[in-house]
Parts: sequence; C-alpha cells; structure tokens
Amino acid sequence: MAPPILKLDDIFLSFGGPPLLNGAGLQVEPGDRICLVGRNGSGKSTLMKIAAGMVEAQSGEVFRHPSATIRYLEQAPDFGAFTTVQSYAEAGLGPGDDPYRVTYLLSHLGLTGEEDPARLSGGEARRAALARVMAPEPDILMLDEPTNHLDLPTIEWLEDELRKTRSALVVISHDRRFLEKVSNATVWLDRGMSRRLSRGFGHFEAWRDQVLEEEEIEQHKLGKAIEREEHWMRYGVTARRKRNMRRVGELQAMRADYRGHKGPQGSVQASVAEGRESGKLVVEAENITKTYDKPIVAPFSIRIHRGDRIGLVGPNGAGKTTLLKMLTGQLKPDSGWIKLGTNLEIATLDQKREDLDPEDTLSHYLTDGRGETLLVNGEQRHVAGYMKDFLFQPEQIRTPIKNLSGGERARLMLARMLAKPSNLLILDEPTNDLDIETLDLLQEIVAGYNGTVILVSHDRDFLDRTVTSTIAPAAPDAPDGRWIEYAGGYSDMLAQRKGAQEERKRAEKAAEKSKNDTSSPDAPKTKGKLSFKQKFALENLPKEMAKAEAEIAAREKKMADPNLFTKDPTQFGKLAAEMEKLRAGVAKMEEEWLELEMLREELEG
Repeated sequence: MAPPILKLDDIFLSFGGPPLLNGAGLQVEPGDRICLVGRNGSGKSTLMKIAAGMVEAQSGEVFRHPSATIRYLEQAPDFGAFTTVQSYAEAGLGPGDDPYRVTYLLSHLGLTGEEDPARLSGGEARRAALARVMAPEPDILMLDEPTNHLDLPTIEWLEDELRKTRSALVVISHDRRFLEKVSNATVWLDRGMSRRLSRGFGHFEAWRDQVLEEEEIEQHKLGKAIEREEHWMRYGVTARRKRNMRRVGELQAMRADYRGHKGPQGSVQASVAEGRESGKLVVEAENITKTYDKPIVAPFSIRIHRGDRIGLVGPNGAGKTTLLKMLTGQLKPDSGWIKLGTNLEIATLDQKREDLDPEDTLSHYLTDGRGETLLVNGEQRHVAGYMKDFLFQPEQIRTPIKNLSGGERARLMLARMLAKPSNLLILDEPTNDLDIETLDLLQEIVAGYNGTVILVSHDRDFLDRTVTSTIAPAAPDAPDGRWIEYAGGYSDMLAQRKGAQEERKRAEKAAEKSKNDTSSPDAPKTKGKLSFKQKFALENLPKEMAKAEAEIAAREKKMADPNLFTKDPTQFGKLAAEMEKLRAGVAKMEEEWLELEMLREELEG
C-alpha cells in the first residue's frame, strides 16, 4: 500500500453550536478516486476545505506531503481582476506546468479563452473553473459539485477526462451516475464523523443502510442491558458493596452512552398538493418553430396527455428552456400553434432561483406574507411544522434566505412548490444542490404524481427513474433546432439513437454493396428500374402503416378511459410506451416509403 499523500485525523470543528465535525478523517493515496458523501449541511465542503488548507480545524491532525500539489474547485469561483478566461485559467498553473493544457481544456469545455469573466453564465463559470484546477494535473484534485450547471455532453466528457487523469480525486456531487463512473472509494460523513468504504459509490447505499441497521440493533441491545441492570439494582440479591459500586458506575456510563447517542438526520417528509384533474390532453403543439440568431426549434409537433412525464435534455444553448416555455404557453412560437388543455394548475421550480429575495425570511417566503400558516392539501399547517418536514429548525423561521446554503435554498423552493395545488409540474433542473436522500423523495413524488410533469435535467439517473419519454436534439453534437421524442428515459434514448445509427450504417453499407455487386439479388437487374425488394417495400409499406395506425387507434381508445390511470397506472404506462414505439415506427416507414417513391419517379423520368 502506497503511503498517503494527504491524511486528516480526528478533525473537530464547531461554529458555536453542536460540532459540525467531531472525529472526522480523510486519507488520500495515489490512485484514489474518492467520493465524499453525506446530507446537506453535514460538513462535506468544510472537510474538503480543511484538506485543501483553506479552513483551519480547531483540533485534530492534518498531514500533507511536502511535495504534493492540491487544486480545489469551489462552488462559487472568484475571478478577481482577471480580464479574460484564459488569464484566469493560466493563473492556476505551476512553474513546470504545460500552458497548452489550458487551451486544450477550454476548447473541449466550449470556451475560447477570450470571454470576459464578469459576463459568464453559471455554466460557463463552472467550465472556466474546471479548466483552471485540472490544467496543472495536480497530485490531488478536489471537486465540489463539478457537474452543477453543466450540460450532459460536458458531464460525459468530464467523466472520461477524470478517468484518464493521473491525479487522485476527492469529489462531492449529487449526481449518482457521475459518482458511480469516477469513484473507487467512498467516504461517508455522518453526524460529524466519517466512515470509509473501499468501493465506489455504486455500493454505498446498501452499505449505508446496513451500517444504520446494525447501529439501531446495538442501540436496542444497550437499552435492554440498561433495563436488566436497573432491575438488578432494585431487586437483585445484595452483593459486596465494592461490586455494587462498580456496577452502579457501569450503569451510569451505559445511561450516558444511550442518552448521548445521536441518531441519523431525518428525511424530508413531503407530498405534492395535487389540484383538480386536468383534461386528458394537456399540451398539443403542431409544427411550432422559434428562431433567434439561428433555429432554436425547427418544426416540432407533440401531444402531451394527462399522466405523461416528459424529460427535456440537450447541450446548453440547444434551446431546452425555450422549448419548455413554448410548450407551457409562456412564449409564442414564430409559426405553428400550441393548444393548452383545460383546468390546468401549474406549479414551477426554476433552476435560476430567480424569485428568491435574499432579505426575505423563510416564513414570509413560504406563506407569501400571509401570517404564520399555509394551506397544504386542504389542511391549515403552521409554517414551523411545515418547515420541519423539510429539515428546517423552528428557530430558522425568521432566518433571511441569504443565510441559507445552496442545498437549503433548493429544499425551501421545493417546499413552496409542493404546497401549491397543481396538476402540471414544470421542473427546470430540479436536482441541483439536493442531497441524495432528498433526491430519492423527489423521484418518488415525480414518479407517483397523478398529474403531468415536464422537466429539464442533466441528471441521467433521475431521468431514467422518472420520465416516460425524453425529448432531445436530433443532432446532439451540433443542434440545428430539430427535436425528437423518444420513449423512455435517458438510457432508453441513447439505446434508440445507437440502434438508429447502426441501422442507418447497415442500410448505407447494403446500398453500396448493391450498387457495386450486380449479382446481388437486391441490385437492379436493369439500369433505371427498382429492385424486386424495393418494389415489394413500395407496395407493402402503406399496408404496414395502415396496420400500425389501427393499433395506435386501438390503444388511444383504451387510454381515453379517464379512470384507467387511477385504476391501473402500470397498464396506462405500458400503453403509452407502446403508442410511442408504434408512432416512431410509422414515421420511419413513411420516410422509407417517401424515399422509394422519389427514387421510382426519378428512375421513370
């Protein structure tokens, strides 16, 4: 085993109240890929800053190898007086580092280096900060929420880059899929202390549950032991006084351990306040378009029905938010039309946290300034009790929002959104800054919601667990305004894309072979004529399309039953998925038939 290049042991830190860190530790060896996990507010970022030398612990031992280099990615980078992104990123290089690394990283992160740091968006600022800390290839690379504000193509590129780096990694992130791909060890920070699992994040949750279960069993055993000792003290045969005094001392120690036990932090307790039922058709869009400097949405059509859960994915700048605003009636299309369904009650969670007034208090924000109570699911709740469901303490009722952490702000906005009666949820990057336990709850809420959900997210795991279909750019590497709806989640979308690409390659290869091989049965026997296979397809495709349309109509008839989703949501979801697959098949057959018909007309002059 290689000696550690960084070691923290028995770290203690308090800010006046209960200790934030109390016996925490962290050890990093060459080749480590550590994910640092824990609830919001558990001290993950603080422990990382102590390791990076940015915060001083009140007690404990900190060892850093004298020759080791450490780079730390902050959640809010300070660009100081730098006039360009290039100069900011190059300032992170050491004397022997290669300046070309900065150019390479900025290029792959979609930046030129000439940008003004004062005018960067959240995503651009995160990319610039990543280039600065990754360029020197330090011995230890510490990344605090590196995927926040990044789009999916950049996250996937970052995963590949981190797998290739020689640096040891310590990563904090809420993105399950990202942690699974980059980690080979897990440090769990819980109630001020740390535990280490020598396996990646994929094994963490099962291990965590086992640890908590064993802890609960031990606490139960301790309680039973105290009961036995107390019974002996009251009713047992009097023994020698010295022995009695020893047992009295042991009982007092057990009582102190039992009382001093601090259980795990509770989970967010919440459910969505559902409004009246919307109409069966929630959104209908026909050939909608939007162009600014370039096409953002080319002709796009979709029908969104009650109970659908639609995910929107794509690179930053592709037009996800624009398309979302058009589908919800906030933005008019340049052409085409949009029809919204009846009885819609919309609740929105905005990724930019734009409606948060930093001077507002938690109580005023949750109640809209209407006193000390709010209506949740038809029940009057005191704001302090409702706040407790989202892990806020009663004493925080007058706390200004500016004093909250990013995770606390995300929970606060979630609390307000879920209190509003709705039948259509609009979620724009809802997973930012939420810890894994709160993400689990949000996932259950979205998956079990009786209304309709349209969400924008870069969290692949969240998309896979919640959505019934995914809308993505037709050309992901160079978005041109064309969008395609795929059945299923993000992984399903990738599989369908890969299948379509492979099928297209096979068709191109077969066409080339047919062109060059006159002996092929698929090759035209006479110049200027369709092959037998092409003629057969041209004649039979209309029949196949009619058959598929009939199957779609049959499923639409079944789904028209307004009680189907309530009685059998599994069957409803199955029918919806089958319909999407059939529609995709019809579109593909139409395209093939049109190509063959155009070829026939061309050959026949």
